[in-house]
Amino acid sequence: MSQRDYRAAIVGTGGIAHAHAQAVQDSGGRAELVAVADVDAGRAAEFAGKYGVRNSYASAEELLRAEELDFVHLCTPPQLHAPLAVACLEAGVTALVEKPPTLSLAEFDTLIEAESRSGAHVATVLQHRFGAGAVRLRRLAAAGELGRPLLATCLTQWYRDEDYYAVPWRGTWESEGGGPTMGHGIHQFDLLLSVLGPWSEVTAVAARQARPVDTEDVSMALVTFENGAVATVVNSVVSPRQTSELRFDYERGTVEVEHLYGYTDDDWTVTPAPGQENLTSLWGAADASSEPSGHRGWLAAVLDALDRGEKPPVTAADTRRTMEFIAALYASAFTGERVRAGQITADSPFALRMDGTGAPWRNQ
Repeated sequence: MSQRDYRAAIVGTGGIAHAHAQAVQDSGGRAELVAVADVDAGRAAEFAGKYGVRNSYASAEELLRAEELDFVHLCTPPQLHAPLAVACLEAGVTALVEKPPTLSLAEFDTLIEAESRSGAHVATVLQHRFGAGAVRLRRLAAAGELGRPLLATCLTQWYRDEDYYAVPWRGTWESEGGGPTMGHGIHQFDLLLSVLGPWSEVTAVAARQARPVDTEDVSMALVTFENGAVATVVNSVVSPRQTSELRFDYERGTVEVEHLYGYTDDDWTVTPAPGQENLTSLWGAADASSEPSGHRGWLAAVLDALDRGEKPPVTAADTRRTMEFIAALYASAFTGERVRAGQITADSPFALRMDGTGAPWRNQ
């Protein structure tokens, strides 16, 4: 694997863009941030100055015409992700898209189609897959060291007040695509899916409990996986004691992580089942890391894949499984039915919009 230097740009210079810029700066020279773009030209120029970026532009179109790039970080509000990603792919530039990648499953399928016509790739920023603990867990599970997966719990219980939703694009189906299921819990249950593999069935509820929004502010799901494991998933923005938790119960022990917006090895615990005390040493400290899960580790994985001539993680196929899960959760919550993998076809209202036939509270 030979390393090369990559030319990167950022489109959208709001809050999350700073994590992307810092990740590029921390790449050890493997990538260089050469340009940024934002509809607010003053904000783009200020951002460029902060990170020592040579060029700033008032639109992504102008940036793509003017610059030779290897990849673009898309850090705009969600409703712009799909058209900007398509524009990147048509320009032969790989698009690294913040979550949620699109507003709907159908819209995500347009990215898959655009990728098939391009020499470039599309990948979603789901950085918690790449923390040392998650990588170790997947490795031990794949090697059979943990035994069969039996049960999992996945909690994203965060707190977002009304001021948070004063930003116009938040809390609407048209601009954000959904509530905490789309924009907050996606990190935790995407990690859950990356560990347990393909899901087979979802039964869910969603509610608007407290926030003055169009979308849900709470959702809960019961999930069955192809390997026989079962899981509960909770997504909330009304929980004053905030936590992000994942627990996996295997035949030979329990593996857990509790954090908020990023974990280190110190946030993981392992509890062996009786007679399986060697599990603690297998988890071990040989590859222990103090590096938090975050954009830096994710970008390193992206660069490693590009060095190998491979698609960057998380690939379109990976993300589609997660997006289909979200659509199934909403479909189950709003119809009261169990939803199976593959059931949401292209003509389903829940493929076209995450609220599908409409949230039950829409006329309240």
